[in-house]
Amino acid sequence: MSSPETLEIAPQQLAEKLRRGERVFLLDVRNEWEHQLARLPDQALIPLHELPARLDELGAGPGVPIVCYCHHGVRSLGAAAILRQSGFEGALSLAGGIDLWSRLIDPAVPRY
Repeated sequence: MSSPETLEIAPQQLAEKLRRGERVFLLDVRNEWEHQLARLPDQALIPLHELPARLDELGAGPGVPIVCYCHHGVRSLGAAAILRQSGFEGALSLAGGIDLWSRLIDPAVPRY
């Protein structure tokens, strides 16, 4: 995965985890309108500004990493930091966001 010093996971690393069937909790921290345009499968939506008040909604089981994503990877870095400070030690941000995911992994995911 990634080293403890970093808060990011590369799209290729995440794609490989999903291909192998590893359990990963995907958390979209964008706004609802962005979520409607493009999203990853089997994920939850909690906009970044609502995250601190909605931590109890995170359904990741013990040992299941949370991978946050946004448009380009900036908001998701903030989300991963919030989660780590709140005790979710393995929280990560998808480097480059859903935009890089679309370019490198799945071009069927719309870019905006």
